[in-house]
Amino acid sequence: MFRVAVLGATGTIGREILTVLGERDFPADDVLAVATRQSIGKDVSYGDRNLRTRDAETVNWSEVNLCILAAGSKAARQWAPRIAAAGCIVIDTSSAFRMESDVPLVVPEVNAATLNGYGLRNIIASPGGATSQLVVALKPIDESVGVKRAVVATYQSTSGAGREGMDELWTQTKGVYVNQGIEPRIFTKQIAFNVIPHVDEFMEDGSTREEWRLRVETQKILGSAVQVSATCVRVPVFVGHCEAVHLELAGPLSASDARAILREAPGIMVIDKREDEGYMTPVECAGEWAVYVSRIRNDPSVENGLSLWIVSDNLRKGAALNAVQIAEGLLNRGAFKGNRMK
Repeated sequence: MFRVAVLGATGTIGREILTVLGERDFPADDVLAVATRQSIGKDVSYGDRNLRTRDAETVNWSEVNLCILAAGSKAARQWAPRIAAAGCIVIDTSSAFRMESDVPLVVPEVNAATLNGYGLRNIIASPGGATSQLVVALKPIDESVGVKRAVVATYQSTSGAGREGMDELWTQTKGVYVNQGIEPRIFTKQIAFNVIPHVDEFMEDGSTREEWRLRVETQKILGSAVQVSATCVRVPVFVGHCEAVHLELAGPLSASDARAILREAPGIMVIDKREDEGYMTPVECAGEWAVYVSRIRNDPSVENGLSLWIVSDNLRKGAALNAVQIAEGLLNRGAFKGNRMK
């Protein structure tokens, strides 16, 4: 029996993973909804069924073939090595293992070949949502002419901070209309009708940890020395991350040629017309699979410059879909044949 578990099944990403597994008809004989102790006993949807969450402590992980872990970094550090040691392959959506050299960091459209290295620790990492959509768009351009530098401003939705972040936006928005006081809890400042240039904690150099992650994850996934300068901003949107990206390329590339290259690249939809509604926004990308690229144009401020607008559903491509695509890649490589396909 091919048994799959989702650990963190009651969270925003965990629920989305179960939805994506069902939508893509992932060929599991048994799917387990697993949670840490404080969330056990809740029902979650999987296809046309409801699954009752069980305690991670009670699962016999040696009888599970694949675990997709969506419980955050702290839980990942506790559970991923333990689950992997039982012989179960772990796909982790948190930042816990992304920069460890013996853990593949994978976006299947970009570096699927690195999946072959999963056996070093039986753990595979999925990058952050902002990184996932960025590298899907950069990869075909980098292969064509080379990317020397990327200056990125992200506009990240509140769902990137989980259900609590979305709830805070909703509560504050209602509060503004009825003149209630605004008390930030999840975010550092008011998020309703505001933008906050602060995602995750500050580091010594003045960057935030999210900005650092965007840089180092991009370099690891692309396997290149592309320099990345990022400013990550939280915006009052429920779902969908956006990025304004300005590239310095290693050689000339016209906007029309870039458009043609991106149209042929896996996982990308080009929506780029110089007219009203000729571009994508978070509202339109919510619930969709693709990374959308719009506003493709040459940047005259730098030699061989190119500017892009990139939009994607961060709960899907940024997390759940990417994890399921990794699982599909493992399945296609026969990874589970030696992993007790009971």
